Amino acid sequence: MLALALSALLAVLAGAGLVVQQILNANLRTGLASASWAGVASYSVGLACMALLAAVLRDPLPAASIAGRIPWWTWSGGLFGALFIGLAIVLVPKLGAATFFALLVTGQMLASVLFDQIGLLGLAQRPIDLPRLLGVGLLIGGVVLIRR
Repeated sequence: MLALALSALLAVLAGAGLVVQQILNANLRTGLASASWAGVASYSVGLACMALLAAVLRDPLPAASIAGRIPWWTWSGGLFGALFIGLAIVLVPKLGAATFFALLVTGQMLASVLFDQIGLLGLAQRPIDLPRLLGVGLLIGGVVLIRR
């Protein structure tokens, strides 16, 4: 039970960290007068932090033979991260953090329910049922209320 509570707390803190990240990135965009360079700066700092973590953990570099066996599409996660960062840099100042993240979570839920239903990208299939549909509906209702 304690492990679940700690995991939930860390997930909540990660969500709060995303809000801080996007506000900082939006401020960097203003300072640099460029959304693109703000994104490059954000990814550069993130890359440096991940490299430092790998070094501290003494995580060995994966062998080229292993990397070559991974399907090509699994390498595209960074593309979606770049889209997220780029759009957040532009949209957070326009929409506000609460509306942006409410819409973001709505998109995540809609995609998640669909991906679970289909079993997309190797996920186990989980059918769309009434509780899930109600949850998505309530989430969309929450977005409407937050945006008002």
